[in-house]
Amino acid sequence: MLTVRKSNQRGLTKIDWLDSRHTFSFGEYYDPAAMGFSVLRVINDDRVAPGAGFPTHPHRDMEIVTWVLDGALEHRDSMGNGSVIRPGDAQRMSAGRGIRHSEFNASKSAPVHLLQMWMLPAEMGIEPGYEQLNFPETERRGKLKLIASPDGSGGSITVHQDARLYDGLFSAGDAVRHDIAPKRRAYLHVACGSVAANGISLSEGDGAAIENERGLELKAEKDSEILLFDLP
Repeated sequence: MLTVRKSNQRGLTKIDWLDSRHTFSFGEYYDPAAMGFSVLRVINDDRVAPGAGFPTHPHRDMEIVTWVLDGALEHRDSMGNGSVIRPGDAQRMSAGRGIRHSEFNASKSAPVHLLQMWMLPAEMGIEPGYEQLNFPETERRGKLKLIASPDGSGGSITVHQDARLYDGLFSAGDAVRHDIAPKRRAYLHVACGSVAANGISLSEGDGAAIENERGLELKAEKDSEILLFDLP
């Protein structure tokens, strides 16, 4: 069964420097029917104005994966990490027992478009941690590339949860299948373009919670990028 959440059903935070769409309840946006799915708690689709960003703020007990779709995002945290995240970079921050960080658009002239995805950890109160790896476009073109996993398999970043995250870049007409093991679930987010998921058409910003399915058949209806979570 696929339960579709259309782009225009998401929550919205819009201020002078930020346009953020929330797949699940977040901040001042609250929908009791959209509190997350499995261990997936947040998918925020953020567009940040040039030179602007999120000032230093705290997090606890959350696995936070940042994926930039366009532009560049500058990161600083209380562990002493500093980096610029660009398309193809997957960043994982384990908030654990407490961390503070900031995120700013690294450009003074162009916006940055990113996804922030939060998962509940398997264990609370762990040591905070940070990791960032690059996944070239050639590794993601026409296939589902594993970018996050609980054991770092295939050169992916490591998350402290029994979850796997895939990214795929597809040209119109490309098709791929993802098998879903018994008692597992999945969540699909269309970052751009349009795809058919088990025959259901989904466009940019749409998502689908997938339960009681043996697999997911994806076919790109136009040039597209998708992210797929394989979840407990």
